[in-house]
Amino acid sequence: MKYWVFLAIAIIGEVVATSALKSSEGFSKLVPSFVVVAGYVVAFYFLSLALKTIPVGVAYAVWAGLGIVLVAAIAYIVHGQKLDVWAFIGIGFIVSGVAVLSLLSSTSAH
Repeated sequence: MKYWVFLAIAIIGEVVATSALKSSEGFSKLVPSFVVVAGYVVAFYFLSLALKTIPVGVAYAVWAGLGIVLVAAIAYIVHGQKLDVWAFIGIGFIVSGVAVLSLLSSTSAH
């Protein structure tokens, strides 16, 4: 179970870093640039720990899927990015896929 917590921390680190990229304005602003670098360091460190027991394909699918959903939500809330009904449907499919993979698939480490 702790390896799934490591994966969750990795995803949060990646989402924070990716979300800060816009605010860094091409790494021209110091504080957001630091957040980007620190977030990716946290993300990859904890991903490496998670991969000790979670298969890489499963971990990456969960990482990518939840990362997409969370970054899209932050962009919608913080940056005013507009999402149409098809975007929400697609995001729903991503969430469904991650749930099936992590909860029901026998290839994931439970």
